[in-house]
Amino acid sequence: MDTDYRLAFELAPVGLALSSNRSIMDCNQHLCDMFGTSRERLIGQSFQVLYPSADEYERTGARIAPILNRSGTYADDRIMKRVEGRFKGETFWCHVTGRALNRDAPHEAGIWCFEDLSARRPVKAELTAREREVAAHLMQGLTSKQIGKVLAISHRTVEIYRARLMRKYKASTTADLVHKLMAG
Repeated sequence: MDTDYRLAFELAPVGLALSSNRSIMDCNQHLCDMFGTSRERLIGQSFQVLYPSADEYERTGARIAPILNRSGTYADDRIMKRVEGRFKGETFWCHVTGRALNRDAPHEAGIWCFEDLSARRPVKAELTAREREVAAHLMQGLTSKQIGKVLAISHRTVEIYRARLMRKYKASTTADLVHKLMAG
């Protein structure tokens, strides 16, 4: 049986993108639909257009490079933003998984999978970029010390952001906060 890999790429039930130096070299229609834009608009663009801020784009790139160097793969839940259309600028939770084609140069080339989590986890509170990062790591079960290490900030700073999140989500405990974050 001949497998049409281009057709498989196009019809995948998740958004797919091929990257080169953190730019989108190709993507499927599902990714375009998820971000509310066209393939023509995305091809050749930096992935930065999919992030809520340039700062989050830069910090994410710096954070994932050593992990891609070590294991060749990376995955997390993060907040992304819609690019165009009636939902332009809307933020949503997205599960992102990627594989570097060359571990020694992790951003050189890769394949990335995007899964829109908004149906299961809507973004309800207005969060800062750092609050979104802390929230994503809390949902992965990391402690303040572990989050601090990943984000290169002190665990006390993480605790300040966690306290802000607890106020915004009206959570009484960290477990309650995580439950509310997961539920949206």
